Amino acid sequence: MPASQQNSTATSDTRFYVLAALFGIGAGWVDVAVDDLLLTALLVLASCILLGLLRPRWPWRWVVTVGIFVPLAELAAFLALMVKPSRAQVYGSFLTLLPGVAGAYGGAVMRKVFDNLWAGR
Repeated sequence: MPASQQNSTATSDTRFYVLAALFGIGAGWVDVAVDDLLLTALLVLASCILLGLLRPRWPWRWVVTVGIFVPLAELAAFLALMVKPSRAQVYGSFLTLLPGVAGAYGGAVMRKVFDNLWAGR
């Protein structure tokens, strides 16, 4: 890939990384405020599906970018708000990466299917 095309791809992906970070911060906030792991996992799943559809190349990056903010929100709540999460909550915050993997790769596969369906037009 030429350097100019690689540079334009990197700058165009920046807004998607920012979007992924906002989705992750929102999911982390829901995890701390509502304390419902299933809702948090659903938010991570939905945001990774969307990001996988929008940018299907390397879907694992969306899992990492969105998913890392859930345990970071637990840590921030512990340090700033003096919320004492249990061990199950801490381990559960890392388990939200699993639906994120399914969502990101599922979104990437859906995008490739859509591209193949509409390629004939």
